[in-house]
Amino acid sequence: MTARRAYDSAGTAARILDVAEQLVQVRGFNGFSYADIASELKITKAALHYHFAVKADLGEALINRYATRFISALAEVDGSAVPPPAKLAAYADLYAQVLRRRRMCLCGMLAAEYQTLPRGMQDAVVSFFDENESWLAGVLRDGREGGSLRFAGADRDAARMIINCLEGAMLMARPYGDVSRFRAAAASLLAGFTPVTAQVPGLAAAAQPA
Repeated sequence: MTARRAYDSAGTAARILDVAEQLVQVRGFNGFSYADIASELKITKAALHYHFAVKADLGEALINRYATRFISALAEVDGSAVPPPAKLAAYADLYAQVLRRRRMCLCGMLAAEYQTLPRGMQDAVVSFFDENESWLAGVLRDGREGGSLRFAGADRDAARMIINCLEGAMLMARPYGDVSRFRAAAASLLAGFTPVTAQVPGLAAAAQPA
């Protein structure tokens, strides 16, 4: 009986996170309340507070879960043993997959609301982007050393530019509901890092982060 209750509790918490994540990716963190989640799941607000005492707790859990999935997707890219240009294409495709579902990057949405977020959420958002920068910097460094990528300046600065451009491309594609706008922008961005002889056509398929 106890095990069954624990299973049900975990299932409810996961469903709360699923609904909250969708709301953040569409409306932003400040664009929904516990009442919205309770209405969607047909549960009481008291049940929500049982799992996540305050909204800040829910927010941190959302970021941690999203970051875990995203980093796991990057690990799959690493495990596929593809060359650095294909890794960059796979990275961009993670964003495209989210956009195809008419959503935005969770942490990109939260970054837009950064000043209004609780400190714990702010730290988690920064940590997410830091991890992405580190992964991209490693890919860029390997590519430059192996001759399959070219760029000026530090690999960390180049990694930061890629993230900035992809987040911006998502934002600009959103009003049109047109993923092809994002894909065109991403392809143009990555082509600038890739010598003609090593360019990878299109955006590579990759595991979905969210």
